[in-house]
Amino acid sequence: MKIGVVGAGGWGTALAKLLTENGHDVTIWSYEEETMVEINESHSNHRFLPDVKLPETLVASNDPEVVASEAELITFVVPSQWLRSTSKMFASFISPKKLVVNAGKGIENQTLKPLTQVLKEELVVPDNQIIVLSGPNHSEEVSRRVPSATVVAASELKIAKIVQEVFISSYFRVYTNLDRLGVEMGGALKNVFAMAAGISDGLNYGDNTKAALVTRALAEMQRLGETMGAQTLTFSGLSGLGDLYVTTASKHSRNAWAGRQIGKGLSLEEILASTPMVIEGVPTTKAAYFLGKKYEVELPIIEKMYQVLFEGYSPRQAVIDLMNRERRHEIESIL
Repeated sequence: MKIGVVGAGGWGTALAKLLTENGHDVTIWSYEEETMVEINESHSNHRFLPDVKLPETLVASNDPEVVASEAELITFVVPSQWLRSTSKMFASFISPKKLVVNAGKGIENQTLKPLTQVLKEELVVPDNQIIVLSGPNHSEEVSRRVPSATVVAASELKIAKIVQEVFISSYFRVYTNLDRLGVEMGGALKNVFAMAAGISDGLNYGDNTKAALVTRALAEMQRLGETMGAQTLTFSGLSGLGDLYVTTASKHSRNAWAGRQIGKGLSLEEILASTPMVIEGVPTTKAAYFLGKKYEVELPIIEKMYQVLFEGYSPRQAVIDLMNRERRHEIESIL
């Protein structure tokens, strides 16, 4: 299949490498001209995926027409707050017959919409041909062929199976799901909780604290997702619990790293200025906080994260507040 990958960050490059190794004809779009040149001439992307050799047949371009016009499948892998503007650049080159995969994770701040909804609004592609790919997949490991698993979700199983066949490999196992919203919300919200887990580490709390945090984070993820129309079981899968685990526990997680710096006393401005990488947990915290208000859902961890990131609230006091909340039953459906 001829495939266009939009976004030459770490994850976009790892997916482009995977797809090329699967035998597909892949062109990757790079916003940075120097990255495009490096991929084409040195077959590497040191800034976003250091020490990884890329296939010589992988081609990079900064021209949307070159990347998308002849592609049968387009995969968007761009930061959430840039997806709408980027998709506008590609819209005239994406016909209704193409399949569109979103592999980015986040929620659009201004509209509080999932990223597949953004693509639906900006492209002429039918809704059933817009697919989400999400899971516990660090680019550093997938690019090195570390055994990994992910999930692709679409409104029709036959479409999900086509995308499953495109991406699956001996080291990248792909499952299908029909709950596109649930898969997408799990992938977005886990970044908020990864930052919270990093703060816990930065404050030198222990494994007990993180275990409690992750467990209650899953409950919040399910609570908001269900209210929005997602299926509860989806959040126990790869895009929910799986991605939540890997981002709260892994040394590769940018969001957990950022949380650790906050726990150690650095300001959000200092942290964002110190890295070229996008910390998706920051805008997603804001979007999730206002989604909770919109749907009148209780999200105590997300609310405290919002206060810490955007209102200058003390991280240590936030933990104290969470520990001293009103007593309640663990299983909410019983009450």
